Amino acid sequence: MNRTRPTLLGVTVKTLVTHTVTYFIMGLLASLLLDYARFFAESSLSLIMRPTSDPWVMAGPLFQPVRGLLFGIVFYLLREPFFERKNGWLVMWLVLVVVGIIGVFGPAPGSVEGMIYTVFPLSVHLRSLPELLLQSLFLSLLLFYWINHPEKRWLNWVMGIAFALVMALPLLGLLAGAAA
Repeated sequence: MNRTRPTLLGVTVKTLVTHTVTYFIMGLLASLLLDYARFFAESSLSLIMRPTSDPWVMAGPLFQPVRGLLFGIVFYLLREPFFERKNGWLVMWLVLVVVGIIGVFGPAPGSVEGMIYTVFPLSVHLRSLPELLLQSLFLSLLLFYWINHPEKRWLNWVMGIAFALVMALPLLGLLAGAAA
């Protein structure tokens, strides 16, 4: 494991990139495997979720760097338990799951508040959990590895290229839709 302390810039940039890439990949896989287009249209989620064909949904990945930046700032403040301990990835993942998924302050699907205060059936709450749990797990594992192995230059390239593609694909799709 790397013994140099992570910097604010290093943690925020790597978090921004890692979050955006894992968000895009898991969202795409979940959308296909869990048939979100039909699920959002035919369930009670149709009252709050945009259709997957909506341009704002296509643009969603373009806004993820903002969330990644916010995560990065918090992760930097928690760098000792997250990046400087053997199982820091697990601590990070548990914090994301407890604070960011199950224990959020608003009534989001899959959260305790959502199960109490929304009229969504339990099946709606449980359906999105695999995507959320896996994305946060992959974010934690990949970011922990990347922060603790700065000598792995190939990872910088792979993640940089993946990030560029994740930013380019929605832009191209939005431009193609606007031209049609």
